[in-house]
Amino acid sequence: MRTIRHFVDLRASETPEKIYMIAPEPGLTVTYSQLREESIRLGKHLLKRGLRKGDKVSFMMGNGYQTTKLFLGIMYGGFVVAPLNLQAQQSQVEYVLDHSDTKLVFFTEDQRERLEKGAGKVGRRIELIKVDNDAVDLFPGDKDLSGLTLPEVTEEDEALLLYTSGTTGQPKGVILSHKNMVAGGQYTAMAHELSPEDRALCSLPLYHINGEVVTAVSPLISGGSVVMPHKFSTSNFWELISEHGCTWFSVVPTIISYLINSTDLKEKNVRVQQVRFGRSASSALPPELHKAFEEKFGISIVETMGLTETAAPVLSNPIDPAKRKYGSPGQAVGNKAKIVDTQGREVARGTQGEIMIQGENVMKGYYKAPDITAKTLREDGWLHTGDLGYMDEDGFVFVTGRLKELIIKGGENIAPREIDEALYRHPAVLEAAAVGIPDKDYGEEILACVALKPGYVIEEQDLRTHCLDHLGKFKTPKIIRFLDELPKGPSGKIQRLKLRDLVQ
Repeated sequence: MRTIRHFVDLRASETPEKIYMIAPEPGLTVTYSQLREESIRLGKHLLKRGLRKGDKVSFMMGNGYQTTKLFLGIMYGGFVVAPLNLQAQQSQVEYVLDHSDTKLVFFTEDQRERLEKGAGKVGRRIELIKVDNDAVDLFPGDKDLSGLTLPEVTEEDEALLLYTSGTTGQPKGVILSHKNMVAGGQYTAMAHELSPEDRALCSLPLYHINGEVVTAVSPLISGGSVVMPHKFSTSNFWELISEHGCTWFSVVPTIISYLINSTDLKEKNVRVQQVRFGRSASSALPPELHKAFEEKFGISIVETMGLTETAAPVLSNPIDPAKRKYGSPGQAVGNKAKIVDTQGREVARGTQGEIMIQGENVMKGYYKAPDITAKTLREDGWLHTGDLGYMDEDGFVFVTGRLKELIIKGGENIAPREIDEALYRHPAVLEAAAVGIPDKDYGEEILACVALKPGYVIEEQDLRTHCLDHLGKFKTPKIIRFLDELPKGPSGKIQRLKLRDLVQ
């Protein structure tokens, strides 16, 4: 049975005393038997409060001890977990609270004002429960749960309702079943050859699909464990890996860039020999950044690709460094991938088209949006990703951009990533992203936004000369703007479409 409940019960039966999760700040741990007991207790508490199977239950909290147990426990109990994005605009918080039909929200004090303001604008009652993320017990005073029985859970039941962080318009609610969540965890474990001896460090939020499936669910599926700090920090990243014996970690290119430019392991008394690999996802990893990290830290990075609509992973490079390809998020693992033209026909290897995915990790659909679901998810189960790319003869996919982000200059399609990678080759560039802007002569021109590494000073013309050398005149940005930091979504992915607003 491919459900979250099945795997919690299985681990509690086979290895009851094994640690599943370590919460560094309060110094607390959760064994698999405790995870099962507390998931049952949480489910019964929700039933006692009048909730029923399939009801939406949210949390508005950073990572940590109670957040991790809530995330898994809500699904275990037969309810649908609907996390709230801490980085969302207030209007989007209000929209999600209303649109998701959530019945109850767990929150920490730092989120009270935003949550109460948002809930106050929803035309129905939403129960709000303040919790201490570092507390030992979520409901210390309520022990009478007799007579309550959790509902049965099947693999087709809804497990997660997660809203994508769109750059324009309202976010879409992705519905993932228990089967989808388990498949996502299984595909991650397959791709990275995870075993019960592996321990992950979670650096990404539990309101994002990467943090949820890759570093919370996949250890559950493989029988391993996870270290769950409140948030990512360059100051304690390596110390946490060393102290808790982490064997792998999952990050995004932005974090990789921060670590390269702020950390020197020679100055730290840390143990990293046990680390098998690091994992990069959520946005394209520029090859120059990829190689720089591996050269500096001696730890290989496995580039991957995932989507909210596919319970995270769809492509991954092999664990064996000799079999990987820089600049590619890898091959399909578990699910299938193909490249199609505008008519939906599969194209020849090496030909650019839209990347499509089919597998048991692919979502049930978008919540309350049958029309959008029908456009995105075909009847045969193939999902339109909206990503452009090509597949080589070995089955490796190379992502060239997003359909909606393509720059069309003078009728020629230009992939933003090509410009990004050229900019990243300059030693002064920390972050870079290109977008198209209206132009009366070409239809669109190229705007590049850049954040510089600390201590570097450079003129716009110097970067333009650099681009001319690497891209040629036609693809060199017409405008280059320097920003302190590029706008990002919850996973650290640069939000290209917001760049136009920032520079106008």
